[in-house]
Amino acid sequence: MILNRQRRVRVPLANLKKFLARAQRALHLPSQSLTVCLVSDAEIARWNRLYRRKSGPTDVLSFPANGTRRRGRLSRSQRKSEPVSVSFASSAPSTSSASYLGDIAIAPAVAKRNARRFGRTYDEEMRILVLHGILHLMGYDHETDTGQMDRREKRLRRALGLA
Repeated sequence: MILNRQRRVRVPLANLKKFLARAQRALHLPSQSLTVCLVSDAEIARWNRLYRRKSGPTDVLSFPANGTRRRGRLSRSQRKSEPVSVSFASSAPSTSSASYLGDIAIAPAVAKRNARRFGRTYDEEMRILVLHGILHLMGYDHETDTGQMDRREKRLRRALGLA
């Protein structure tokens, strides 16, 4: 499921939903295993500061539902103290807790700037961020592993027709 809670940047949701479904199939994930929410720069900057202690907006944040905290990521219980709900799952159809991986927040305005910076199309950048967020929800962490996430992401990008 993809929710659009920002208005600044137009997002071709149909294409992004198709890609999300393809990525989930490639990773053998149930179709309702996660929620992607598109948010404003201000919202993602606030969460980046609150949960990662980094200033400014980032492109993507992953919020795993499994109750564990990885560096730069937070558990669902840690999110409950947040005054404005970070959990998007309440908008999602009912899923068993075992199959629900968590939530991904993406800032389309940041993605648009990054696409220009990296020489990619905006659509391609958005798909890359969805894939990146899913891998974080699956437990990968490029900030602490020894390259496993980067290798897996590169293989998946090729398989899914991304750069």
